[in-house]
Amino acid sequence: MPHNTNTLSPCTTPTNLLALDEKGIGQLVQQFGWPRYRTGQIMRWLYQRGAKDINQMTDLGCSERTALAAHATIPRAASWKVFRSTDHTRKLVLTLNDGLTVETVLIPDEDRLTLCVSTQVGCTLDCGFCLTGRMGLKRNLKPFEIMEQVLTAQDRLEPGERITNLVFMGMGEPLANLDALSEAIRRLTNKSWGLGWSPRRITVSTAGLAARLKDIAPLGVNLAISLNATTDEQRATLMPAVNGVASLKTLLAACRRYPLPPTRRLTFEYVLLAGVNDHADDARRLTKLVRGIACKINLIPFNEFPGSPFRRPSDGAISVFQNIVRQAGLDVFVRKSRGRDVLGACGQLGNLSPGLAEPALTQIESRC
Repeated sequence: MPHNTNTLSPCTTPTNLLALDEKGIGQLVQQFGWPRYRTGQIMRWLYQRGAKDINQMTDLGCSERTALAAHATIPRAASWKVFRSTDHTRKLVLTLNDGLTVETVLIPDEDRLTLCVSTQVGCTLDCGFCLTGRMGLKRNLKPFEIMEQVLTAQDRLEPGERITNLVFMGMGEPLANLDALSEAIRRLTNKSWGLGWSPRRITVSTAGLAARLKDIAPLGVNLAISLNATTDEQRATLMPAVNGVASLKTLLAACRRYPLPPTRRLTFEYVLLAGVNDHADDARRLTKLVRGIACKINLIPFNEFPGSPFRRPSDGAISVFQNIVRQAGLDVFVRKSRGRDVLGACGQLGNLSPGLAEPALTQIESRC
């Protein structure tokens, strides 16, 4: 007996299937009077097969596809542009349905291809060395808008490419949009109908919302914390909003309480600013701050952008800082800057202030 496909009356505003979680898709399936396994089939088409049209869902009957298409759609970003760096980094700028734009970056490095994903349009934290912070917070991204970045990046991969790692280090503070972040990670890691990624391939980076660190642990992903200063006075200048929420002492106490699995480590990120936080005394204080925490340290030489008062340290200063930290017995790495010429490197995502000259970007692809 054919399944009932006419239990829903025609609607004037189609349902965005990507905006529904598994429960929402299940409720839609139930309203149609379809068997429950249709939920998994639809979800697999959305995420594992990247369907853009309901008619692609060929394991649904023709009448079911027709009924679903009358009530739902699979909208993607209104438009997107791709900019390629000389180092082969690609920055994708997606225009959302309300006209706001969000950026995500594909970063190649030997046998790895990392996708840097945004969680907000703009950011409320206003860190002085970050271009995104200058935008202010426009709004949080919804789970499907976070996933849109991943799906669009996958669509733009070149032959033989595969995204190996994903980092929530793009525009915005992930822990300030925790519910949407958690749902997006669920869709990334679900093996039945999602992308099936291992949580170990995913890193969430926070500017230091100490009270919310514990909420990341159940997700099973890696956690990175941006320190960028070794005293509260210094951090209050560089990161006034977040330092007002949690002092260094409070943040590091939360890091020490964080329930790390035996083989996992926290990552501490430290943006090096010439003449500001790159002195030998800063390096020595940094080693004392993280002593006793299972961690590694990523040093990020500042990526300059128009209008910023900060400058990138010399290679010599970076090396001296790294050696001091290493001599204290810590694993410390200097992160390679990728995509600087397309404003795609760490701290460079976002809109420049009016009146500042945009660098010439090499656009390689677009859809309007």
